[in-house]
Amino acid sequence: MGIGLYIHIPFCTKKCGYCNFYSVPVQGQDVPKLCSCLITEIQRRLEDPVDTIYIGGGSPSCLGENLIDLTGRIIEITGTPEEFTVEVNPTQADRELLENLIMLGVNRISIGVQSFNPAELKVLERNVTPEQISESIKIAKKAGFDNISLDLIFAIPGQTIDSWEETLKAAIEANPTHISAYSLSFEEGTPLMNQLNEGKIRQTDENIDRLMYDTAIDKLAEAGFEQYEISNFAKSEFQCQHNLKYWNNTEYLGIGPAAGSFYKNHRTLNFADMTKYFIAIESEHNPFDEIHIPNEMELACETAVLGLRKIKGINFARFNEQTGCNFLEMFAVPVKNYTEQKLLILGNDGIRLARVALPIADSILSDFSYV
Repeated sequence: MGIGLYIHIPFCTKKCGYCNFYSVPVQGQDVPKLCSCLITEIQRRLEDPVDTIYIGGGSPSCLGENLIDLTGRIIEITGTPEEFTVEVNPTQADRELLENLIMLGVNRISIGVQSFNPAELKVLERNVTPEQISESIKIAKKAGFDNISLDLIFAIPGQTIDSWEETLKAAIEANPTHISAYSLSFEEGTPLMNQLNEGKIRQTDENIDRLMYDTAIDKLAEAGFEQYEISNFAKSEFQCQHNLKYWNNTEYLGIGPAAGSFYKNHRTLNFADMTKYFIAIESEHNPFDEIHIPNEMELACETAVLGLRKIKGINFARFNEQTGCNFLEMFAVPVKNYTEQKLLILGNDGIRLARVALPIADSILSDFSYV
C-alpha cells in the first residue's frame, strides 16, 4: 500500500471565508518557478510508492497549461496512481485542459461549486454564475471524467432552508459521484469576518445551521449518496481514497507552500509565504516552517479524533494494531460520558458517533484529543 501525495497550489488573491490556507497567491507570481520548486520538493522528499495524488489548495486549474506540464512531471516520478484528483474552478473547466489531464492519468475531478444560488455566490465573492457551474460539470463529463466531486457550503449569510434545498437538488441532478458539504466558517482577517464584525452580514442561526446539515444528510441519502465522513457523501465505490488516508491517520506527503505532511513519523508544515518557500527549495533545504514528532500518546489521540470523523467510527482491533493502545481503556472517561448521553454508539468491535452527535462533533472529539 502506498502513501498519499498532496500538492498545494495557493490560489486565493486574499483571505476567503472557506479556505484554511493563507499564502501568497499564485497570481502575480512566477508560476513556472513554482512548478519547478514543487517537482524539486517531490524529488527531494518522496521515498515511497504513491497510490493517491491530490492537487488542491483552491484551484490548481488557475495554472492553465502549466498544470498539464506539472501533472506530467509528477506522473513521471510516481507512476500512475490508483486515484488522482485535481481541484477545478468552474470558470476554468476548459474541455481541452480536462482532456489533457485525463490522458495523463488524472481520474477524479473536484469542482468548487459552493452554491447554485447567485446571491449566495456573491456573498462568497465567487465570480461565477449557476449556469457556468452547471456547464463546467457537463464539460468535465464530456471530457471523459466519470468520477466527479462537488464541494458545497451551507449556512451562508442570507441562505434559507429553501435555497439550500435548491442547491442540493441542483447538485444531485448534476449526477456527480461524490459531494462534500461544509458549514461556512468565519476566520479572523477574512472579508467575511470583517463584514460580520461591521454588521453588514449576519451569521446563520445555530439551529438553522444544524437543520441545513440534517437536510443534506437526508436529501443525499435519498439520492443514493452514502455519508462516510462527517462532511462527505459518495455513491457506492466512490469514496475519496486520498482523504481516507487523513481520517485513517496514515502517511501522506504534502508538497508546496502551506502544505502539511504526516510522513516518516514527522508532522511538518511548509512555509506559507511563497518567497520563503522558493528560497528554501533553491538553497536545498526542506521548506519547513514547523516540525513536530508526535509521541505514542499523541498518535493514539490523533488516530481517535480523525477516526471518529468517519461514520463507521473506530474499530478497536485496528486501533490497537495501529497505535498499540486499548481504545476503551485510554478513553474510558469520554466514552462513558458520551455513551450515557447517547452521543456515542458503542458496539462489540468498535465505536462511532450517533447521528445526533454529528453537528456537534468538534466539541465531542476535542475530549479525545488528549488524555
